Amino acid sequence: MHRRVIWIGKDVELPLIGCVAFGIIDRGTNLLQIRPASGCNLSCPFCSVDEGPLSKTRITQYFVETDYLLEYAREIARRKKCSELEMHIDGCGEPTLHPEIVEIVQALSEIEKVSVISMQTNGTLLDERRIEELSEAGLTRFNLTINALDDELARKLAGTDRYELSRVLDAARTISESSSDLLIAPVWMKGVNDSEIPKIIEFARDIGAGKRFPALGIQNYLIHRAGRKMKGVKQMSWKEFYGRLKELETKFEMKLILSPKDFGIYRCDEAFPRNFRKFEKVSVRILAPGWMRGEMLGVAGDRTVTVVDAEGLQIGERVKVRIIGNKHNIYLARAL
Repeated sequence: MHRRVIWIGKDVELPLIGCVAFGIIDRGTNLLQIRPASGCNLSCPFCSVDEGPLSKTRITQYFVETDYLLEYAREIARRKKCSELEMHIDGCGEPTLHPEIVEIVQALSEIEKVSVISMQTNGTLLDERRIEELSEAGLTRFNLTINALDDELARKLAGTDRYELSRVLDAARTISESSSDLLIAPVWMKGVNDSEIPKIIEFARDIGAGKRFPALGIQNYLIHRAGRKMKGVKQMSWKEFYGRLKELETKFEMKLILSPKDFGIYRCDEAFPRNFRKFEKVSVRILAPGWMRGEMLGVAGDRTVTVVDAEGLQIGERVKVRIIGNKHNIYLARAL
């Protein structure tokens, strides 16, 4: 699918608070989610946000200008009432697609109160040089997704025959030998990669992942309304999921059931107030196409608002909307 590419801070100055696809998300802890880009180079059939080249719903890809992103990051860090912050670089897709990801890591590492910089990645764009650059720039931990050690299954779960498992495994080994830590984060899909999870645990242990933090962050496959769903695959109940993790903990003598405390995460009030209440009527100026088909992005005050069911709305138009979602300062609205 052909997509528009929009640079936030260059093509359009949308606030970096308010949209789930880009910017900064503060969920009321000492961890801030830094989202420099949307979009992905893989099309995983279980993707919770239907990203990647095979997406049927995502029509826009966003990149945030580095200086614009850092301006917001510094201000939010200054406002947070906690002494140790983690800047977690993630996104609705693959953050290493941003061409200045090394510069972003370097600048984040220089912000006062920032003690940890972590990044979620599928590893496909990492080589020895890029890993060294990111590590030297101050990246504390790579959260690397590996869902299978079987080549054929790994390609299937990446949604592309171009997925090179050997490259990702080499990246994992290189990271484990660097000054950065490595956490391997597989998604456990019941009936799909059950036999791969023990192999991944053994691999993580053998290469020395988890020098400072846990070596593994095994995730349960969850079905999301706006995500892709694997045919015939059901979500494992949490009781079963944690029960099976407990069995693996005993077998491998490794901690696999994790909590925020394992990463030094604790409650810390949001830096900015929620400007709009749910069901409140707000005037929004439309500035850009939305991430998903049928959406537009607008600005109300200093917040970005995603307007759904927005067919017919034009760039530059001012419309009245009703806020239908405001959790964590992420705003969804519907035109009146």
